[in-house]
Amino acid sequence: MPGTLYIVATPIGNLGDITLRALDTLRQVDFIAAEDTRVTLRLLNHFEIRKPLVSYYEQNSVESGEKILSRLLAGESCALVSDAGTPAISDPGRALVSLCAENGVEVFSLPGACAAISAVALSGLDVARFCFEGFLSTAKRTRRERLGELSQERRAIVIYEAPHKLRATLDDLCECFGEERRCAVCRELTKLHEQTLRTTLGQARKYFAENEPRGEFVLVISGSDGGGDKPTLEQALALARSYREDGLSASEAARRAAGDTGLPRGAIYRELVRE
Repeated sequence: MPGTLYIVATPIGNLGDITLRALDTLRQVDFIAAEDTRVTLRLLNHFEIRKPLVSYYEQNSVESGEKILSRLLAGESCALVSDAGTPAISDPGRALVSLCAENGVEVFSLPGACAAISAVALSGLDVARFCFEGFLSTAKRTRRERLGELSQERRAIVIYEAPHKLRATLDDLCECFGEERRCAVCRELTKLHEQTLRTTLGQARKYFAENEPRGEFVLVISGSDGGGDKPTLEQALALARSYREDGLSASEAARRAAGDTGLPRGAIYRELVRE
């Protein structure tokens, strides 16, 4: 009989947020697959749990995944954990879950801490419907193109961001969504220096221009109202200028900005070549 894979959520900061079921499972499984064994070992030591650890992260997910599957097919049980929060969301755990499903290994998910859900609840925005974007592309052009596609999204939008990229992301958000779009910027959730700013994108950009971003961030951005948030020509021009900085011709920059904003390419191009 094949064993079982357990997806185990771990605390995103405060160790008191781990569930009793998670602790019981970590104690009972045969081994634990961890994104970073050093991080997980500190968690296990805190709760006096002694279990064999195997490394499972993005760069070794294929090789390690096959080894984990082999042990599961032999009847062992495994707990999959990430460094923090719920595995298989914005980490390679999804590949292991898919591999188990394809090979008849039973998978159970143990609910627990998740930064996205905590931020949504804290935001104070209309989040009856929301979409999860996770981490945006690190490539400037690809990130802007994706944000252009999201500019008219009616649902609230949830984005993860690292501190050293936050300012650039807020710049792009202001250009694509407009400075008046409401947002909540949550950092260091459940940790000692937890902070939530409920403000506009423009005010958030100003705040973090004056204050060094520290800690991990979750941004919750209100959805478009379908009217008042329609991109302006000035926003389209800002996008076109940034494409020009990437080396694109005026014609191609105007075409991309038009695709991002839905505004006429000709109007964008005319204003761009006048500058």
